[in-house]
Amino acid sequence: MIFIIYLIILFLKILENALATLRLIILANNKKLLGAILNLLISLIWIFSASLVLINIDKDIFKIIAFAVGSFIGSYVGCLIEESLALGNNLIMCITSKEKESMIKKLEALNYEVILIEGKDTFDDKNILFIMTPRKSRKRLINTIKRIDKKASVIIENANTYSSK
Repeated sequence: MIFIIYLIILFLKILENALATLRLIILANNKKLLGAILNLLISLIWIFSASLVLINIDKDIFKIIAFAVGSFIGSYVGCLIEESLALGNNLIMCITSKEKESMIKKLEALNYEVILIEGKDTFDDKNILFIMTPRKSRKRLINTIKRIDKKASVIIENANTYSSK
């Protein structure tokens, strides 16, 4: 019976921390209501799991271990879930040599909106391309850029779009 308590504590902490990790990502993507709902669930799970641990805590250190291991696993699981969901957008900044202007045409042919800034480094002229893409499409875009120009520098930033409409 006591082994079942350890498993319940472990499972609840995995669930709590996975949801907490997701909540942070969801809030970073401006989804406030969903973040608040997740926080409600996280609080309920925490109260229940903490109460299981605190009963006779001085006589059973394995409850504390199950709680801590569940926290560890839950954070990792939350990151894996978030990675698979790939919420949000990325701003891809691509620095390429000036003669690679065909890259813009190829990217636009693939329905990417490309903003061009002409630049210069110490040695030659450069193009700086700004491309907004959903995180789920990020790898495909980077692979496309690298196929066109193996020497292109790619910088990735998380981005939120804002519309005043």
